[in-house]
Amino acid sequence: MIIEALLAATFLSAVIVFALPDEYAPKTAFGLSLVPVAGSLYMWATFTGSGNALTGGDIAFQTVLPWLEVAGYTFQWYVGVDGISLPLVVLTTFLTTLAIVSAWTPIDTRKSQFYGLMLLMEANLIGVFTALDFFAWFVFWEAVLVPMYFLIGVWGGPRRQYAAIKFFVYTNIASLVMFIGFMMLVVSLPINSFGLPAITQSLAAGELGNFYFLAPDALAAVAFAALFIGFAVKVPVVPVHTWLPDAHVEAPTPVSVMLAGVLLKMGTYALLRFNFTMLPEQASAFAVPIAAIAVLSVIYGAMLALAQQDLKRIVAYSSVSSMGYVILGLVAFTEFGLGGATFQMIAHGLISGLMFMAVGVIYNATHTRLVGDMSGLADRMPVAVWILVAGAFAYMGLPLMAGFAGEFFIFVGSFGSTVLPSAPLFTGLAMFGIVIVAGYLLFAMQRTLFGPFRLETEYELDRAPIHDIAPLAALLAAIIVLGVVPSLFWNMILDATVPLLDLLGGGAL
Repeated sequence: MIIEALLAATFLSAVIVFALPDEYAPKTAFGLSLVPVAGSLYMWATFTGSGNALTGGDIAFQTVLPWLEVAGYTFQWYVGVDGISLPLVVLTTFLTTLAIVSAWTPIDTRKSQFYGLMLLMEANLIGVFTALDFFAWFVFWEAVLVPMYFLIGVWGGPRRQYAAIKFFVYTNIASLVMFIGFMMLVVSLPINSFGLPAITQSLAAGELGNFYFLAPDALAAVAFAALFIGFAVKVPVVPVHTWLPDAHVEAPTPVSVMLAGVLLKMGTYALLRFNFTMLPEQASAFAVPIAAIAVLSVIYGAMLALAQQDLKRIVAYSSVSSMGYVILGLVAFTEFGLGGATFQMIAHGLISGLMFMAVGVIYNATHTRLVGDMSGLADRMPVAVWILVAGAFAYMGLPLMAGFAGEFFIFVGSFGSTVLPSAPLFTGLAMFGIVIVAGYLLFAMQRTLFGPFRLETEYELDRAPIHDIAPLAALLAAIIVLGVVPSLFWNMILDATVPLLDLLGGGAL
């Protein structure tokens, strides 16, 4: 019942913080957020699961309880983790704690509500990564939107209401499309359960029937497309990415950290669980257009970042580019492709969180994010600046950092794919994105961090306080540790992704 305890503790923490006076909320939220961190680390240390949760593997910390019976269908409280979901649970709890600390400087109004919403969002994110019944999963999936909407709409920048509504509309419409596609599958299967393992195994056994005028093959293709569209918006990939830069620019720093670090992973996690696990044959059939979307996201996202002057927009478009690598790894359907895509979710969560947090620290001191408004910050804010430089090199794939490991695994896996036609071509084009990433990050750092000191604002530059530096140092340490010892997550990830190769007879790479 560890998952239930984790969820209950996080929800209860949110309620407690909501009820506190503002002056006690920040440190109380931080203290309470350490409870799910400890719980997730305990799960990681005692993890004994094996295989993939949806394909008949041994599910760790599993609970199955009857919930409802409606129209002949059984709804269950069904939770558990495998080597794919557990690293994402650890990432969620770790980033939430650091994001809460990073909020101590910029959040100065309605603190109880802010920190309560952060903890509420954390609880729902844990639910997304642990639920194995579709309706329980869908409740958590949709519930994440509510705190994020208010966190952007209340504490965001000048255009916060526009950004929050755009985020909510995009993701809600995408969820509706996804829901319709999934329900088409379920009602066409001879089962009365919404358990994701049961649905996956029924589809693998070829039990999909007709859906009105759609034959099974056509139904599977339509459902795959609907699911892909719904999850692609959440990732996001080009061309359904336009909500992301607005949300990031207007969101306060801690919210940007959670948005890029964890919420985007909901989309890639769902793509892996639903599209590439439940409908692998359709994933193979659509391999070329999916790979094209992945490469387009890598190159176009990087080019858009190159054209930006706002540091937050630069990092936001970098996330679009990085998520393209994850999609490429998934569609390769190889050991290193699927494993590397999952590992890259964790690596990007840490790196993007560090980058947004570092930009936030600079903004707290300078009150500007525009590249042309500042230069020479390295002499005035040496610790924050050099951590930002280290994070930028992690984004560029510096060896012995988590980003290098994730991208290396993906490139090895995608280059040797037998499922994806012209795999070396797609891989080569995606690798070119690293050159563009290096270009815009080095250009932005050279303009803002080095050279003679200049600050085009009326504020005097102050050194960052220790509570702003500490989360940056913790994230950088995690990035280096995971880059040096990727086996901390890599072995359990492979254990859960390798069984998926049997669904298509995938290659060994």
